[in-house]
Amino acid sequence: MAIITKIEAQKRSKDRVNIYVDEEYFMAVYAELVYTHSLKKGMEIDKESLESLLHDEMYMKAKNKALSVLSKSDQSEKKLREKLLNDYDENIVEEVIEFLKGYKLINDNLLAEKIVHDNMNLSKFGKNKIKQNLYNKGISASDIQDAISQIDPDEEYENAKYLAEKRLKRLKGEDKNKINQKIYQHLAYKGFNYDIIKRVLRELLNFDEFDC
Repeated sequence: MAIITKIEAQKRSKDRVNIYVDEEYFMAVYAELVYTHSLKKGMEIDKESLESLLHDEMYMKAKNKALSVLSKSDQSEKKLREKLLNDYDENIVEEVIEFLKGYKLINDNLLAEKIVHDNMNLSKFGKNKIKQNLYNKGISASDIQDAISQIDPDEEYENAKYLAEKRLKRLKGEDKNKINQKIYQHLAYKGFNYDIIKRVLRELLNFDEFDC
């Protein structure tokens, strides 16, 4: 059975300590694990205890990485899991994900609602663009459908009209057909479907014979 021969605080990281077993460096762990596992110099430690210590160390590292990532930007469960799996075993990652879900630090439904709200109110995007943004964020197909279904068709139309009017100001003096084409392309890029674009252009340009 191995014996802990030294426990010393790291000079650069006050929250971490170095553990020496049988006079040789064994590993660095978070200081709180010393208390959690009641570790002390001269203590005999078996393989099972060492494995438990290593597990807890990796869990705390993974959890702190997850919290750091979330402090910078909201993440879907899928995207966060992918980032953690680059460095940690699946069982550790699942424990961290469950911890985060338990404290409501990740919630795909709320994240999807937030993305839709921001895309509609700040970016003025259409449904197609919003769907793509939700997919890129790692939101599931079912959650995407739920979030998209809450979009008010009238609000989406008003967004398209707003963007078209804004673009029209930059196109004054150009040929009417070119204006039609450029605004159509702009709105399509912003995620609006054919019917909304056609309706906006007919109202905006008073051109009943417009056909995309």
